[in-house]
Amino acid sequence: MQVRCFISVEGHLDTSWQEWFEGLDILHEASGKTVLRGSLVDQAALYRVLLKIQSLGLVLLSLETNEQALDQEQ
Repeated sequence: MQVRCFISVEGHLDTSWQEWFEGLDILHEASGKTVLRGSLVDQAALYRVLLKIQSLGLVLLSLETNEQALDQEQ
């Protein structure tokens, strides 16, 4: 299962950190927050991202996730 996620943090993160955040897209919003958006391979990857956010002392504003099957039948 892949985990699709949208994570909002306070402040603007440098886009060069994208690899450090498991390849999630780093999007800056005019309100001064950053949204990390994309798909992660599993929940363990999500927890790694959340631990990095915590270790950097960032303020977590919101977290939205949903799991997607890799092979969805049509």
